[in-house]
Amino acid sequence: PGSVVRSFGHRRPATTRACTRNTPKVLRMAKRKLAVCLLLGLAGASAFASRHVSSRASSRQRFSVARQYAPEENAAAAAASATTSTPSLESLEKLKWEPSGTLSWDFESSEGTHTINYVAEGIDKPGTPLVLIHGFGASSFHWRYNVPALAKDRPVYAFDLLGFGLSDKPLVGYSAEIWRDQAGKFLEEVVGCSGAPGGKKAAVAGNSLGGFSALYCAAEYPDLVSGCVMLNGAGRFKPTDPEAAAAEAARAAVAAAGRDEQEGLVDKLKAFLTKGVIYGSFFVTKQPARIEQVLRQVYPIDNSNVDAELVESIRFPADTSPNCAEVFFRVITKNGSGPATAYIDDLLPKLTAAKIPLSLVWGESDPWIRPAAADKIQSLKPDTQRVSIDAGHCPHDEAPEAVNAALSAFMAGIDA
Repeated sequence: PGSVVRSFGHRRPATTRACTRNTPKVLRMAKRKLAVCLLLGLAGASAFASRHVSSRASSRQRFSVARQYAPEENAAAAAASATTSTPSLESLEKLKWEPSGTLSWDFESSEGTHTINYVAEGIDKPGTPLVLIHGFGASSFHWRYNVPALAKDRPVYAFDLLGFGLSDKPLVGYSAEIWRDQAGKFLEEVVGCSGAPGGKKAAVAGNSLGGFSALYCAAEYPDLVSGCVMLNGAGRFKPTDPEAAAAEAARAAVAAAGRDEQEGLVDKLKAFLTKGVIYGSFFVTKQPARIEQVLRQVYPIDNSNVDAELVESIRFPADTSPNCAEVFFRVITKNGSGPATAYIDDLLPKLTAAKIPLSLVWGESDPWIRPAAADKIQSLKPDTQRVSIDAGHCPHDEAPEAVNAALSAFMAGIDA
């Protein structure tokens, strides 16, 4: 996106340069990071983790040339990849990508009623139920190697967050709260959890944005939750210096008021430019070759699972809903620097008070949300468990066998 402005001439006019100098934080962030934020990482996840962690990619990261896909080849390539697997994963069962969806549930939010796509396996098993929540730009299919393995011992569910995957994409105000409440109502209405004494509870686990959604749900619906797992979870920490705290308070006040910009002609121009950059980035990043390129960057240790079926599961929802670009814009402008109304620092004590165990299953080579974010969580909640995985931002799909073992061990402790 940063090259778009320069392409119109050798030197930008003074008015453009001035506008660029005064570009709001969200636009500057968009220029730097929107090329990757469509895929599997909360937009700005690195931004809010970078207060504590460098956002540079790991020195271990590998770079590969992405395959080129013609539009008519997408479905055929996905179908072909569904029948193949890497040698190390031949023993693992895998979900099949279903563009028509699997199961559906009506989620009633303050914004209306929305149809949510989800998968469920092992519902007749005796173990404690487990609900899996995907990250930004992905879907329940991203748990393709985890659901079948984990469902051998317990009911396992994975749903598409509102605005993502095969769930509805209404033009509503997207926030961490709507996904928190979606998770809570899913526990009640689909899993059958109850806050009554002796009622059923379930564990929640999520990756990236889904990791924060799992944490937020556990903190605010403790009567329904028996355990929480964050896999390279996103989220904001409280700023530590007074200047940053003042800036954060101002930003939060603007976001809470439902406005991303202050009033005025200049600010309206900034908002217009921001929307243009975000829309443009969306249409670039939803291309199959670009999707594969970004996936390979965030699977730095072993990118053999970056196959055509995974690419198609991300491309298809982004290419078939007329609302996708606008939903993308709304999610970015509302959550681009992390949720405005909830800090990890404030949520962790609620888990402690409710005696809900927390585990971090962390890809230690994540180029976006670095291990120091997990270190910070452990410093705030010392009884947090942690399992280090030799993987990047999406350890559950890059190293599914190791993650399945970690999740199984955590769930066995809850069962006991």
